[in-house]
Amino acid sequence: MKQTLLQEKYPIYTLEVLKDETRFPSADAIIAYLKECIEAHEIARYIGEFDHIEHTQALAAGEIASGIQAAKHVLFCFGTKLPDAQVMAVRPRSIGVVDQGDRFIVTFLEAPMPPANEAMERWVKAIVEQPEPAAA
Repeated sequence: MKQTLLQEKYPIYTLEVLKDETRFPSADAIIAYLKECIEAHEIARYIGEFDHIEHTQALAAGEIASGIQAAKHVLFCFGTKLPDAQVMAVRPRSIGVVDQGDRFIVTFLEAPMPPANEAMERWVKAIVEQPEPAAA
């Protein structure tokens, strides 16, 4: 997983995984897995899903980069406190899943809450198939 700045201002996490490195056959399967993670979390609350391709294709001026076959978001919130109105600018959270044919690219914006980042990192890293431990 890489941490980068998108457009020199948005701290994002990106995981690129080849399809033969994961147990998930589709973006929908990854979204379903992430929904399970969210629903099992003691704080996170599932909100919904957004099909970015469907939305963009419906726009007269919509553009989709070549190679993108699916692009979906799972939406959720980790908010435990509402200290002021400004915190609403960084909520809710989302994780994006893009299918590029031979690979998935999974991204999310860094949260201002370390436990939220830790959970999202853990969920996303688990998308990569872990090899079976060697027999002793």
